[in-house]
Amino acid sequence: MRNILIIGAGRSASSLIQYLLAKSASENLHLTIGDLSVELAQRKTNNHPNATAISFDIFDEAQRKSEIQKADVVISMLPAHLHFEVAKDCVTFKKHMVTASYISDAMQSLDAAAKENGLIFMNEIGLDPGIDHMSAMKVIDEIRDKGGKMILFESFCGGLVAPESDDNLWNYKFTWAPRNVVLAGQGGAAKFIQEGTYKYIPYHKLFRRTEFLEVEGYGRFEGYANRDSLKYRSIYGLDDILTLYRGTIRRVGYSRAWNMFVQLGMTDDTYMIDNSETISYREFINLFLPYHPTDSVEIKTRMQLGIEQDDIMWDKLLELDIFNPNKIVGLQHATPAQILEKILNDSWTLKPDDKDMIVMYHKFGYELNGEQKQIDSKMVCIGDDQTYTAMAKTVGLPVAMATLQILNGNITTPGVQLPIRKEVYEPILTELEEYGVVFNEKHVPYFGYNPDKLS
Repeated sequence: MRNILIIGAGRSASSLIQYLLAKSASENLHLTIGDLSVELAQRKTNNHPNATAISFDIFDEAQRKSEIQKADVVISMLPAHLHFEVAKDCVTFKKHMVTASYISDAMQSLDAAAKENGLIFMNEIGLDPGIDHMSAMKVIDEIRDKGGKMILFESFCGGLVAPESDDNLWNYKFTWAPRNVVLAGQGGAAKFIQEGTYKYIPYHKLFRRTEFLEVEGYGRFEGYANRDSLKYRSIYGLDDILTLYRGTIRRVGYSRAWNMFVQLGMTDDTYMIDNSETISYREFINLFLPYHPTDSVEIKTRMQLGIEQDDIMWDKLLELDIFNPNKIVGLQHATPAQILEKILNDSWTLKPDDKDMIVMYHKFGYELNGEQKQIDSKMVCIGDDQTYTAMAKTVGLPVAMATLQILNGNITTPGVQLPIRKEVYEPILTELEEYGVVFNEKHVPYFGYNPDKLS
């Protein structure tokens, strides 16, 4: 038997485990699934004979080393900051490793040791990062193979609620990490290149600068800029590109509404609110409004935001029940961002029968034989249920497929890496299509990066 150690049995591991168990007989696999909650790990095994669930504490050094030593390859689905201890042990015991997380400086520091030992440390092989890398590099390499020169690359991705479960005015629910949604865009200005010129959007302007996107069969979306669109410029070989922009997808109108929270200061995570455990939702929003002897909280909010009572923005705030004097925050020493997350969770938590949706959209502009051309590549994935969500599928399946490709000797390049080589992305993208992760590529007239599209 070939042994795979999976550390972490959370939401993103569902489809990963399901895929590998389905392949376990034909591929001669045994899975050891470790989690702090052995009950959670057991549920994910579904009593499969080729899986063993164990209680696993990443900080128990003896157990960690023992389990890694017994494995042929290690999959870490832990939070990103915990991968490094696993990775060091994988170097010591000469084991391949796969994660869906961004390559940290600590992980990158192991590159030489991984190469020296012939080890593959595959990172960023989930959704975003992951499927975005693979689907982008496939088209970029095809353009280069034809002799084309890249002049524009835009890439957008978003985790959303599926149309059949879209039942609120925000057209949004939390499908992953609510805290990351609340803090999106913070920590510096968004940076990208437009027609050869660096552009910056400060946080307080970010959600009023959106680009509109059309996806056949699913309607209109908007994208706001990621914090650093240039992170992968050199990695993708796009140092000379004129326009490079990466963004997050939402339904049209979301960003304008979210901007209300930004302008009020409710997304701030840098200080704590006094008596946060006892204040009401209504008192919370009033903290950010000027004092007035007679005006209500509602009137002050509309005045502060410059919105009328018949504005859809007002209806969106009312829908969140944010002015309720009887709902108590109930969080000790909480920041504004943490309180906002609590309020939004009341309305934006997926119901048991809800489904989520992933939308990814790439635009490739290039020159070939003196002509400017463009390819648009779009992918939509709908979740099955609350266990096998679109997010779990698109994060977990590429991780599982890469693991099997490594075990079978089809991925051979050693070192700390992300999936930008053909030996990695070609077989995985092909297999993903069998699971409903399909990119539809279409040649369209080249129109460059049009600033008039920005609202």
